[in-house]
Amino acid sequence: MVNNAIRDDLVAAERTFERSPVTIEEGLDVEDPELVQLRRACRLLAAGSSLLEQGYYTVVIEPSFVATERTIQFRLIHDGAMAPEEVISSHRRLYQRGATAGLYDERFGEQLADLWNHNRTKTYYRLGIATEEQAMAMSQFATTFHRHLVSTSRTKHECVCETPPRER
Repeated sequence: MVNNAIRDDLVAAERTFERSPVTIEEGLDVEDPELVQLRRACRLLAAGSSLLEQGYYTVVIEPSFVATERTIQFRLIHDGAMAPEEVISSHRRLYQRGATAGLYDERFGEQLADLWNHNRTKTYYRLGIATEEQAMAMSQFATTFHRHLVSTSRTKHECVCETPPRER
């Protein structure tokens, strides 16, 4: 049972999504679908980094996976291997599509899918508790992978990460 204040807040939240945007997050005010995916990945990496500093290890893992997937989607759209309006709801299919498009090899795509299946689900549903080491490793992987895929694109200047993309 919820009280009227909670119902009012729910309605207010619903209304904000129905209105025309007024105050838009800086950096995400782009219309190009590939840049939307790229910059969402940039923001997820920044959010994950901030949460890592605060010690929220379980939550860091989620944006690390999502940033990885947004970066793959950016490159798939950028390279013409995916239509902007296409939705790939299966994580495994997205990772496989990246391999098929030549962003990485099949083995790497399988490793991504396995990492997601065995570890993201485990921490997300609290079947296991994330550690600082896991959060740091996932954040580092997502950042390095993002930089690699962005640096090998023609639009690397569009990345809004605090550190410019570069190859390591």
